[in-house]
Amino acid sequence: MLFRSPKKHNKYDRIVENGSDILALLLLRFGDLTLKGKNQKQFIQKVKELLLEKTAMFPLEYTFQHDRIYLTVPDSISVESVFKQLSYVTGLHSYSVVHKCEKDLNLIANQAIPFLQEVIQTKQTPFKVESKRADKSFPLTSQEISKALSKLILREIPLLKVDMHDPVVTLEVEIRQEAAYFYVSKETGTGGFPVGIGGKGLVLLSGGIDSPVAAYLAMKKGLAIDCIHFESTPLTAIESVQKVVDITQVLARYAPNSTIRLHVVPFEEVHSMILNHIPEAYIVTIMRRMMVRIASAMAQKHHLQALINGESLGQVASQTIESLETIYQVSQSLVLRPLITYDKNEILALARKLETYPISVRPFEDCCTIYIPKSPSIRPVGWLAQRYEEKIPYQEAIERAIQATQVLVIHANQPLDLASRGLTVKEALQ
Repeated sequence: MLFRSPKKHNKYDRIVENGSDILALLLLRFGDLTLKGKNQKQFIQKVKELLLEKTAMFPLEYTFQHDRIYLTVPDSISVESVFKQLSYVTGLHSYSVVHKCEKDLNLIANQAIPFLQEVIQTKQTPFKVESKRADKSFPLTSQEISKALSKLILREIPLLKVDMHDPVVTLEVEIRQEAAYFYVSKETGTGGFPVGIGGKGLVLLSGGIDSPVAAYLAMKKGLAIDCIHFESTPLTAIESVQKVVDITQVLARYAPNSTIRLHVVPFEEVHSMILNHIPEAYIVTIMRRMMVRIASAMAQKHHLQALINGESLGQVASQTIESLETIYQVSQSLVLRPLITYDKNEILALARKLETYPISVRPFEDCCTIYIPKSPSIRPVGWLAQRYEEKIPYQEAIERAIQATQVLVIHANQPLDLASRGLTVKEALQ
């Protein structure tokens, strides 16, 4: 007699019985961590810490094994809500709702059939069985397990057609020491490495589309981040700073303890000096050189190992190879550019997925985009930029900006409203 689900479930509600409770069992897999050799234990421990933090609001049961994690989810908790929190855990490659049963092929087939029928409905569907025999004492090889299960399933679901090369549905089966597990779908995780395992960096965060995506990609590769923003209120609207605060709040979802430090630099004095004394063609170049000087000094002050920005080669005048060379001559820090080869459409897609896009497109310009000259130099040279800089007392102004920088601790779940408190950041934070 075939197993039949006692009630209709949505696509996530694969169940295991535990007394009178109905529970969902989730299987979590590591991604790039498997490449880390002797450092693997340290990386996995960091993923576990992030996982426990990001899912702390749920009454879950955790089973940690050396190469995977099992979560038991009570029926009172939505699996979709757990998946949402798992998406903030860098270092997780994928996760699935799985069914656990005895290591008997007839039982596995009988219990898998209802879920396959639910997936294919009434359509003829290419499928295959992918088996993994972790328990080497099991009498059949992985290939033999797949063949035997396919025969048992095809007898009951004639709409399925075996296709080993291009299946629409794959039944994944794992035979492990303690039990057999099967599942028919995977949710893609964030992947990469756990945040904090790869050092610390300082993100030059504007209110635009690109730099938040660069920050996310840096965290995905294991970097813990601080952010730095150059504000020019009242030359620019305080709402432009509010955008950056709100973007940082979104990024904090991925950070340890769901917090990120935001360094807000008062840039109005330096900004005005540049607008009043620098030739128009070099305004953008020199403004960015000043920002890099300040960011590099702040990175060294706070022991941050690299600057991170959202530059994409050739996208705007300040991102040509000549501009990048001239601007970053003044940096004392390593510079990382996660987006350097990305097309704009690729960046936009990531911004929407990250949920920073609606914030970035709010109509408030910061000092990077306001007062942009009509014809900025796309091939600036360092010696000429330096000659122009010698005409202004920028070193003292930079030092004052660094001394007056405010450090805000932004939490993912604690909004900070600056825009309603004043016309300038100084007023808002008093």
